Amino acid sequence: MLLALLVALLGAGGPGFVPEARAATLTEVTGFGTNPGNLRMFRYVPDGLPAGRPLVVAMHGCTQSAAAYDAETGWTKWADQWGFALLLPQQQSGNNLNSCFNWFESGDIRRGAGEALSVKQMTDRMKSDLGSDSARVYATGLSAGAAMTNVMLASYPDVFAAGAPVAGLPYACATSVLAAYTCMNPGTNLSPSAWADKVRAAYPGYGGPWPTVSVWQGTTDATVVPANLTETVEQWTAVHSTDATADATGTVAGYPHAVYRDGAGRDVVETYSLTGMGHGQPVDPGTGPEQCGTAGAYILDVGLCASYRIGLFWDLDGAGSPGPGPGPDPEPGPGSAVLPSLAADDGYVKASATGAGPAVGTLEGSLGVAVGRGTDGLHNRALFSFDTSSLPDGARVKRAYVTVTRASGAGDLWAAGNRLVVDIRTGCFGATCATAPDDWSAPASTAEAAEIGAFTSGTKSSTAFTAVNPAGITQARLRLASAPAGTAYVFLKPGAGATLTVEWE
Repeated sequence: MLLALLVALLGAGGPGFVPEARAATLTEVTGFGTNPGNLRMFRYVPDGLPAGRPLVVAMHGCTQSAAAYDAETGWTKWADQWGFALLLPQQQSGNNLNSCFNWFESGDIRRGAGEALSVKQMTDRMKSDLGSDSARVYATGLSAGAAMTNVMLASYPDVFAAGAPVAGLPYACATSVLAAYTCMNPGTNLSPSAWADKVRAAYPGYGGPWPTVSVWQGTTDATVVPANLTETVEQWTAVHSTDATADATGTVAGYPHAVYRDGAGRDVVETYSLTGMGHGQPVDPGTGPEQCGTAGAYILDVGLCASYRIGLFWDLDGAGSPGPGPGPDPEPGPGSAVLPSLAADDGYVKASATGAGPAVGTLEGSLGVAVGRGTDGLHNRALFSFDTSSLPDGARVKRAYVTVTRASGAGDLWAAGNRLVVDIRTGCFGATCATAPDDWSAPASTAEAAEIGAFTSGTKSSTAFTAVNPAGITQARLRLASAPAGTAYVFLKPGAGATLTVEWE
């Protein structure tokens, strides 16, 4: 009887890119990491996809598979049309009898463990293989896959820019099978601050930016009841330090749509409430420009394609999210700039592991700017300086990221799970903008604002952040989150070899 209840309750689950003819297929990838969650990895990559394109991670519901969730939901259509890669993790029945992602198991929803880490490792493999834009990685899913979407957003906010749970549940609503029943139906009611605390506890010390979230829910869903939409909105609006009162409302294809904005006027959460829809993914089969999908079990024809609307929210079409009703003043208009670092101020500071005895490194002119532990046993922190005063007056930064170029190195900075993090200062870290010993420990405007994943040659971009000084200098300090036990360093090219990309609206 318990098994039957589990089956019932856990449910089933643009303008900038002109595609050529597509012949891509869903393929399995192996050897993507330690895979502690014992998941399978599938991907769909449009033929001829260039580097620097977005990546969407789409997770199926219970009893489903990657192959039953790609074209059926419309995601492959938009991958071809808009030009992005699609990653589809797949659960195995050996982990869960009904092939549900284990969103209710504490060992699978923590950063650095279980299924969450497996999905992160798949994401890393995709970015490494395809050169995906690390600042435009997104997660979505249905039911158990939606709950895992919230897991990934909470556990790896430094990886995922946004997410879209469809018929899902708030992060850490349950940490056992029995508790999962209550979360799904009748739902668990916590305060917004209590929900937000669960997210913040998933990555202690993380200071943002936090992913934006598009939440989808059927009003007659008896498996994951509509109360979960309310609780999910409360969780993510509180994380973004705003309230759960909609700032704009309207309808899309006749269904209620609401938008929640933060103090800067950014759309941080949106909701679609599908009137009369039960448990499943909304699709609108057909060949029209906004249509997608194939109706089936838990893939419901309701005259609205969820993957299309989610793609607009993420700006995958390159045209911007439409949103209902008037928004904040868009002036001075959307734009972007790629700014080279100021080589005269770039450099690195070396010190003991505790920061004692900091001194300016002297090899930036010959080898580059160092980060990591050198052969002398000292630890290096790299400094890059950017003139961001050219941003238009009133520009609201949508996202920014640093791109660095590897010159040489030794050892593995990322061994044993270490992270190369980026502190951002809206101004100069030390008393002057030139690299100086006080740059080692000077406070950041945003500590660990971004992260740079492993790379062995060429260039690598950080995850996205928004802390930029439009009136002067913005500095980035690269450092390892943990002191390595042995020699592990990288020399990065200063000047034109390091850039800051800023996008505004």
